[in-house]
Amino acid sequence: MKKILQLCLPLLLLWTATAIAQQVNPLKYDDVFHLELVTDPQINAKGDQIVFVRNWFDRQTDRRRMALWIMNADGSAMQPLTQTDSNASSPRWSPDQKRIAYVQDGQIHVLWLDSGRSVQISQLPHTPANLTWSPDGNWLSFNMFTAKSAPPPVTLPGKPATANWAPAPIYIDSMQYRADGAGYLPSGYRHHYLIAAEGGSAIQLTTGDYNHSGDLSWQADGKAVYFAANRREAAYRTPVNSAIYRLTLSDRSIEQIYDPAGPASQPMLSPDGRQLAFLGFEDRKLAHQANRLYVMNLDGSNVRNLTEDLDRHINAFQWQSNSRGLYIQYDDLGLGKVAEQPLRGNRSVLVTDLGGTSFSRPYSGGQFSVADNGLIAYTQASTERPSELAMQHRRTNRTLTNLNRDLLFKRTIGQVEEIWYESSVDGKKIHGWLMYPPGFDANKQYPLILEIHGGPHTAYGPVFAMELQLMAAQGYVVLYTNPRGSTSYGEDFANLIHHNYPSYDYNDLMDGVDAVLARGFINEQELFITGGSGGGVLTTWTIGHTDRFAAAAAINPVINWYSFVLNADMYNYFTQYWFPGLPWEMPEHYLKHSPISYVGNVTTPTMLFTGDADYRTPISETEQYYQALQLRGIDTAMVRIPGASHALHARPSNLMAKPAYVIHWFERYRQSKASD
Repeated sequence: MKKILQLCLPLLLLWTATAIAQQVNPLKYDDVFHLELVTDPQINAKGDQIVFVRNWFDRQTDRRRMALWIMNADGSAMQPLTQTDSNASSPRWSPDQKRIAYVQDGQIHVLWLDSGRSVQISQLPHTPANLTWSPDGNWLSFNMFTAKSAPPPVTLPGKPATANWAPAPIYIDSMQYRADGAGYLPSGYRHHYLIAAEGGSAIQLTTGDYNHSGDLSWQADGKAVYFAANRREAAYRTPVNSAIYRLTLSDRSIEQIYDPAGPASQPMLSPDGRQLAFLGFEDRKLAHQANRLYVMNLDGSNVRNLTEDLDRHINAFQWQSNSRGLYIQYDDLGLGKVAEQPLRGNRSVLVTDLGGTSFSRPYSGGQFSVADNGLIAYTQASTERPSELAMQHRRTNRTLTNLNRDLLFKRTIGQVEEIWYESSVDGKKIHGWLMYPPGFDANKQYPLILEIHGGPHTAYGPVFAMELQLMAAQGYVVLYTNPRGSTSYGEDFANLIHHNYPSYDYNDLMDGVDAVLARGFINEQELFITGGSGGGVLTTWTIGHTDRFAAAAAINPVINWYSFVLNADMYNYFTQYWFPGLPWEMPEHYLKHSPISYVGNVTTPTMLFTGDADYRTPISETEQYYQALQLRGIDTAMVRIPGASHALHARPSNLMAKPAYVIHWFERYRQSKASD
């Protein structure tokens, strides 16, 4: 009997594994709280250790939480550096690789690796950003909001000492007076600071009514730093422009060394101290203008564009340790890539699966860092899970973490298939992806959701998307595409909608629906449409131009460009780059491209979903459309998210609520459900 059991055991194990593999257990809404992801990987100079931010979601506080973890570059010895009862981020290695500086709960901390001891070294009134070590390891630079006293111009007399009067009026006279996610802004500007690495008081380096952001790049001798900023008068009227400056630490003097016809950002000295690299472009007032990588001499001369032939937006870069080239990050056809860019010669692609940090919807983007030996640590994208930590060295890629293995063990993730199809407008190739419900059977009929990305100058890609996965888990096929206007396909493709949005991007989307219908497994009576921000624009535009969808869900949409540009937080940018003039100068243009102009055509039941603290696409846009549809007698609903900004998924419960409400609305108009 024992021998028989031994012979049968392999067959039994095989049968069990097959049975488990065939089980379908789709995601549940509260699986949001089981997600984890890696961000901000930082490899040390030697290339043998990586510190990273491990992100998780706290069910009790309904918040995203962050802790620092460290592991060897071979994937061994992963262990925590900070506790889970606080939030830690922005880890940065000291020049001697013996300490790590980071931000925890709004203050700067330093950890000594040999002893494991850490200490808070700052007492700052506001949260610091962009930590950078000085070359000798004695100082840390950072930037921080700095309040500016702004007494009211009027003082009202007569208030008794014990009286309970109304709060005093708030006087506003600045162009940038509110921002999405921050609300109404206090008076002040962001400035660069220094603090001793052992602790002490912060020393302000920059002054004036200008905002400064980004890292400082230190000279090797520690005597000067380089930074980019818009220090022009009336800077808010030129929102994309910036120049590069050198600040001498001994006397705080600031010298402008390069003033381009557009922006210059992220200046970084080469390791040999001879050249300065930065990102920027020549400003042509286009809706999408891709960052190029430039290198120049320290006096601002001999400026060279290294990536013009690439025709992709450079997101980030890092110098090689020998100063002969750089590593660059960009998106190409929806994929995040890292390439080696020599100062002379041909670039070569090293990483093609960077991304995964935008876990709610399948947006591109990610982070990387490089050791002196060329080993790259990066956030790895996958359609099955949020970003994991990965490394690349000598053409070998390896995934180092598996933070979501518990979720993947008990849940079945919808499979994603890449598709290409032709636009009926001009024959251009349009890129998209199909997400299938778990247990998909091509011989059955399924409802289809067209999910549209925002921006509009952004890109979707083959990466994990919890919102879409939750919709697929309810038995829907989900189509997402990159219509004209999307990035990662070149500037010309992105600017096909310049001063013409929405327009033929609508046709690209409908062509995608037709391409999927041709496959035969979609119920043509159960087509649904949704999208957020720019996707909300195209959702409301679409239902004003076709009645083919059974129901629509528009998430934080813009429906009236005239009112939008006079209410949005970035109005100084939108009026200059998205439109050929101011709204009162050309109201016909604004209204021609506004979904509200076509609301009289709408017959599609429509749900609107927006945060009531959204200052990017204000909820007044949603309310206009809701009231217009109500006046017309169209079946409609409005969902308001209390306290939520444009980033609805900032709270995990809202990440659950959005797809749950979308599916609730669509289920009301399922033909198969009505006939059951």
